[in-house]
Amino acid sequence: MSGKPDDPPIERRSLPRAAVLKDGTIITEDTTIACSVRNQHAHGAELRVEPGVVVPERFVLYVPADGVEYRAVVRWRKNERLGVQIN
Repeated sequence: MSGKPDDPPIERRSLPRAAVLKDGTIITEDTTIACSVRNQHAHGAELRVEPGVVVPERFVLYVPADGVEYRAVVRWRKNERLGVQIN
């Protein structure tokens, strides 16, 4: 059953993400990659990187605004957007 065109989208996440705009750094063994954190909750986040940037499956995400380094695993990718699980 489909809703009306102006109905809000159905939230499928178990934990809703809060919209944020924070700078971040993806840290790998070889390099660092600038990114922005677009939304976040205790166990995940959506990141944006420059088009064409290759991001590995696992990395450390440093978010200066939080003063924290998170271990991150990519769960989905779409163009310059990444959904990650963080610990």
